[in-house]
Amino acid sequence: MSIKSIRRRYRIKDDNVAKSLGLYLKKSKRYDLNDQQEKEYLSKRQKKLTNKASSKTSANNYNEDVFFLSAYCKETNTVLGIEDYCKKYNQPFENISSWKFLPYHYKEPSYNIVFKENFIKESSIDFENIFNTKIEPIKIALNKTKGLNGLFDRAVYADAHINMNPNPTGFSLYGGRWNIEDINDRNSSFVNDIISDQNSRILYLDDLGDFMDGLNGQTTRGGHELPQLMPDQDAYDVGLSFKIKMIDALIPFYDKIVCHNVCNDNHAGSFGYFVNSAFKKYIELKYPKRVEVINLRKFINHYIVYTGGKYDYGFILCHGKDEKEKKFGMNPKLVDKDRAFIDDYIDENYLCRKNLVLEFSKGDSHQKLFDDTSSSRFYYYNYLAFSPSSNYIQTNYKKGKSGFDFFNYIEGKKRPKMNPDEFEWIIAS
Repeated sequence: MSIKSIRRRYRIKDDNVAKSLGLYLKKSKRYDLNDQQEKEYLSKRQKKLTNKASSKTSANNYNEDVFFLSAYCKETNTVLGIEDYCKKYNQPFENISSWKFLPYHYKEPSYNIVFKENFIKESSIDFENIFNTKIEPIKIALNKTKGLNGLFDRAVYADAHINMNPNPTGFSLYGGRWNIEDINDRNSSFVNDIISDQNSRILYLDDLGDFMDGLNGQTTRGGHELPQLMPDQDAYDVGLSFKIKMIDALIPFYDKIVCHNVCNDNHAGSFGYFVNSAFKKYIELKYPKRVEVINLRKFINHYIVYTGGKYDYGFILCHGKDEKEKKFGMNPKLVDKDRAFIDDYIDENYLCRKNLVLEFSKGDSHQKLFDDTSSSRFYYYNYLAFSPSSNYIQTNYKKGKSGFDFFNYIEGKKRPKMNPDEFEWIIAS
């Protein structure tokens, strides 16, 4: 693969601005900025340009009223504290879970507030009602691909960590980048790999959790800070767009696409469910009967593909950690306690039967370990992270690899044909 550059050099003429970014002054006025410095500098520059533009157009007597919850109080010429801010806009201060002061994100300072779950419930967002009158079903002609003889295709990805910042200070051990451009590039690589190795008209698309990196800079359990790249609202848009673009690109090649999304994990949690819930309502209205989305709320879930042939296939899906109870994740190598845990699930759901090939699929460990032999009842498969390694992973473990996997299931074969596409995340500074 080609090596990408992340040099971000700016000419900053104003020494005061350079000092405010923590830079040593240079005669050349040219500075290399890390992610946080670049974000702050661009925010300052945009604010300056906006002020200039507004002063030039003031003579036109043009006023644009924008609904914005500013923390600035004109009457007292002060910035409101969080409690006074809530009182001003009639928000329940007592139901705040966490908040962040945003002094540079907008023209005026504001707050980003996350309320407790008992205040904003998942079921309160009726995406079906929102989308129902706004989306017209689209009929897409199938691409006339010949020579397809597989039972079904299956694509698997895990740990996309949308909104993760792998290099928050500019000094992480191996660097790395995971911005919107990188996410879209990886999405295109995934789609192109599926299309190039297609061998069926049916596709199962499995997301094994941690699709979003976190909410308000925290994991789903709270108490664990995460370096984030953008506000939660923007991350939501990126995550939803990612999944819609994927289906839009794949639908010309498949009669049926079934998406399974693990929504019980340790990073994305309810935020991941919000994104997947909106995705489900939108995409099923857009492509009725051709796309089905199943959002999995339990820690472990499964589905079975009945082929009518020699073998049927069952897939037990799990992230590896849950949103609250399982503080220590399932081991990437199958150990006795995890084997007993999975066996209990198999027995409880009557999955141990002749000619049903079982795979236990998990993410979380960011490692690719496919174990066909440690259990006589199921395969134990760990999947790579779709995202590059975070600063935490780089510092505590290793540089790591990221990628995804694609499989063709063929009549009469117990094991599928694997077409893995994995690659090292290499960025030169």
